[in-house]
Amino acid sequence: MKEIPLQTEVKASKKLKVTSLTKTRKRSDYLWAYLMIAPTMLGLFIFYLWPIIQTFYYSFTEWGAFGQYEWTGLTNYKRMFDDAGLLQSFKNTGIYIIFTVPIGIFLSIIIAVLLNQKIKGKSVYRTLYFLPVITMPAAIAMVWKWLFNADYGLLNYLLSLIGIKGPQWVSDPKIALYSIIVVAIWSGIGYNMVIFLSGLQGIPKMYYEAAEIDGAGPIKVFFKITLPLLSPVIFFVSIMSLIGAFQVFDLIFMMIGKSSTALESTQSIVYLFYQHAFVLNDKGYAAAIAVLLLIVILIITAIQMVLQKKWVHYD
Repeated sequence: MKEIPLQTEVKASKKLKVTSLTKTRKRSDYLWAYLMIAPTMLGLFIFYLWPIIQTFYYSFTEWGAFGQYEWTGLTNYKRMFDDAGLLQSFKNTGIYIIFTVPIGIFLSIIIAVLLNQKIKGKSVYRTLYFLPVITMPAAIAMVWKWLFNADYGLLNYLLSLIGIKGPQWVSDPKIALYSIIVVAIWSGIGYNMVIFLSGLQGIPKMYYEAAEIDGAGPIKVFFKITLPLLSPVIFFVSIMSLIGAFQVFDLIFMMIGKSSTALESTQSIVYLFYQHAFVLNDKGYAAAIAVLLLIVILIITAIQMVLQKKWVHYD
């Protein structure tokens, strides 16, 4: 029987010690990593995940006075099929999305491309376009409500100078929603513009130089180079804009009065949720509306994730 050399035993012992130290160090690294992200994860659970779980549970309950509630199963979800107000809210939100998202993205791209050129005072223009983003939504709504005022508003005054009687911008059910859409597009352009500017500045200049050598015009360059290379940014902005449009509330709340005849034709899904949760004290049904909105957003976002493979270029 052969004896194991002493040198081989020493090497094996050192290898075991190194392996043990490596495992200990990895455990220590993992421990510190978890400790570092623990505050964020705790905040995420307390302020995001736990409210979602609570809302889902409350959607199966019916609330009474003094915070008392009882389990009612699928009653709130069955109630949705007979709720004309919910259907109208989805219709209003759909119209709002159809106009604000594509028009807002289109205008933001155009402005970003123009402000990415070598023009005088472009920093001033960028600041002016970004100002609505840092302005409180309540202030924006109040200013535009004054501009839209039918009696002494600036828009109707300017129209009266050319002999046109201005409409009831925020009280006429036929046009009130479109007035809100105008404000939403105006206030959202600055944020999207900054994101598109960062995407444009990340496009290598050699593509534009090659296109210029080939004699391509600005329109062809825009559609053949700028848009394809900007598609990942457009995809990101479209998702964020769509989610934000589904959650519109503040402009409607501030610009449309609670007793206005245009409220029914302008209220969004989130505004309907607010009405049931905090005005009518029907928190169970409000929670069901919130869950339905979450499901709709998840489905549409999933569809966007699938479709992006056909038009988003990452290379």
